[in-house]
Amino acid sequence: MTRRWLSVVGIGEDGFEALTPRAKMLVENADTIVGGERHLGMLPENGSLKLTWTRPLSDVMQRIGENRDTPVCVLATGDPMFFGIGVTLGRYFQPDEMEIVPSISAFSLAAARLGWSLAEVEKLSLHGRPLTLIVPFLAPNQKLLILSDGANTPAQIARLLEERGYGASRLTVLEHMGGPREKVLSMAAAEWDEQDTVPFNTIGIKCVAGEDATILSRGSGLPDEVFTNDGNITKREVRAVTLSRLSPIPGQHLWDIGAGCGSVSIEWMRFHSLCKATAIEIRSDRIEMIARNAIYLGVPQLGMLEADAINVIPDLDPPDAIFIGGGISKPGIFELCWDSLNSNGRLVANVVTLQGEATLAALHQKYGGYLTRMNVSRAQPVGSFTGWKPQMAVTQFSLVKN
Repeated sequence: MTRRWLSVVGIGEDGFEALTPRAKMLVENADTIVGGERHLGMLPENGSLKLTWTRPLSDVMQRIGENRDTPVCVLATGDPMFFGIGVTLGRYFQPDEMEIVPSISAFSLAAARLGWSLAEVEKLSLHGRPLTLIVPFLAPNQKLLILSDGANTPAQIARLLEERGYGASRLTVLEHMGGPREKVLSMAAAEWDEQDTVPFNTIGIKCVAGEDATILSRGSGLPDEVFTNDGNITKREVRAVTLSRLSPIPGQHLWDIGAGCGSVSIEWMRFHSLCKATAIEIRSDRIEMIARNAIYLGVPQLGMLEADAINVIPDLDPPDAIFIGGGISKPGIFELCWDSLNSNGRLVANVVTLQGEATLAALHQKYGGYLTRMNVSRAQPVGSFTGWKPQMAVTQFSLVKN
């Protein structure tokens, strides 16, 4: 095995003296210690070289690598592998080069303070991430624990909760947990009035939905009206069937070709925080709609390309699923997508025209899979009565690459 020259030690607000004997030894024997100023200030002087984090992180990673012939210790807050620096180090160095000694995570401490079952709580990090990432997790009686990005994060979350109809939610801010400066602030989000909070804090939210809250499931088939659109949208009922065929799986990547307003790729990403998607749309006005919808519905990390799909597909990473919402009749597009799709990947194409149906019929005959026609009618007023108004029939072709 490679010598474990790089140690990653989790440290809490109770400082160096609270570390385990093994963690203390790794810190004391290190020739180089890397950490934030707060962490480095907790240590006794041992003559080692001290490095603080700078941007970009790659510069610090390079300096760490230059010292691989000597013991290097990286200090982290709590558990280095729970949204921590240990995950980043794992992208630069091999597991058998590192020894990781975690401390108690902020999530564990917060759950203990609040009396919450950690297994039943959604655990999120906003450190260096967009605030709207919490949106998919807002639901009645849902409990959230959030690693803050700074002193302003609680106030920003309080405003977001009010805007989404969750102003009655209980917002609890826990500062410097586990140390002598520990402090807890708790009140309804609507009552939060720029309270003074320190940059290092963890936030607990007990969601309470008001009468004006829009309750949105993370399952497929969101109401059409929650998407800004120009009429080019995969309708709710068809979208639910489409997502069922695409089968979102955590960590997998979707191409949404002819994305329109982005409804399919957005619902794919809302399914799980590890799902990834790239929406490809040739019209700039629709790209703007996709961006607005992605932010509003809590998936701001959705990838977007303003381009003709056939021109950019060769440069993209292979996907695990592909949805073709427009352009299936374009020569070569299906073959290019099919060749790019990973093994066991799913491909779904929807059409509403006779020409599109002819293309799908030919593909079905050649490749197999499933060919389905969906007819949906919605009840609407007819004078003083109510009648059925049919939508355009949608023909769907789906198959799995195996």
